[in-house]
Amino acid sequence: MKLTDMLADLPGSDTVSRDAVAARAATVLRPVGALARLDEVAAWLAAWQRTERPAVERPHAIVFAADHGVAAAGVSAYPAEVTVVMLDALEKGAATSAAMARTLGVVLDVVDVGVARPTGDLRIEPAMDAERFDDAVGAGVEAVERAAAGGADLLVFGEMGIGNTTAAAAVAATLYDEQGADWCGRGTGLDDAGLARKVEAVEACRARVRAGTDDPIGILREAGGAELAAIAGATLAARRHSIPVVLDGYVVTAAVAPLASVRGDALDHVIAGHRSAEPGHGRLLDRLGLTPLLALELRLGEGTGALAAVPLVRLAAVGVVDVATFQEWGLA
Repeated sequence: MKLTDMLADLPGSDTVSRDAVAARAATVLRPVGALARLDEVAAWLAAWQRTERPAVERPHAIVFAADHGVAAAGVSAYPAEVTVVMLDALEKGAATSAAMARTLGVVLDVVDVGVARPTGDLRIEPAMDAERFDDAVGAGVEAVERAAAGGADLLVFGEMGIGNTTAAAAVAATLYDEQGADWCGRGTGLDDAGLARKVEAVEACRARVRAGTDDPIGILREAGGAELAAIAGATLAARRHSIPVVLDGYVVTAAVAPLASVRGDALDHVIAGHRSAEPGHGRLLDRLGLTPLLALELRLGEGTGALAAVPLVRLAAVGVVDVATFQEWGLA
């Protein structure tokens, strides 16, 4: 599956439904603009669900997991072996996102795209060759196909993989050709020495990749990870199925940033669930023009921040669709 081919043909939104919901929001039983941000979310949901009665009834979360060769450089506070353990916890329902999904009534799909099969060390070599990159993209597409077949009306994308905030920082720094220090945070709790190693890894990647390409998709393949490629593929597959998407944290946002660099409207169907504690995440959200629904300084991943935002999206819809207008209540 080729990201470039998918980017060439993206459906637009349903502006009629969007405008109808926005118009209704301006007439429901509350002061105009009282819930302005939620009303915007309701109109966005209507645009991509293609209905004047948007609702979140069958939300699905997809968490992609993979390992990273750069983890051997000491860029994480945890060893790479933790990814295997956490994958097991996710699959058996014992991890945080699994518990949250159950509570919210969200279907959770955990997709292994490279656990115990680390990517190349992005400091010195491409993270993935073209075949592995396309396979990962395809896995993301297939996951969305399953969700669509299950009637998903909202998608949450998450990730899990030791070292993947380094990959996220490498993608962002290389994509925008900016200093690695501006894009690196402490991830799962790095000390000063670990943070310095992380910055060095990102700078090595940026120098290596920018010497050969400035193509955003090529940068994602060279500097990212298998789960990032899968998220990019899943995001475009969701667009083709017209399913709105809630993004999780830094890694997920970095995975889709190259899409926006290729095509300015590529992320119109996504919303940022939250802004994490990683400084690069807020910087990236600003660059992409995405306003997060929550800002709780979370730093877990697994889709947890986006899952926390799902009730807000659900409430945004009912706050317009299920609330009477002044006219309906005989007050117009």
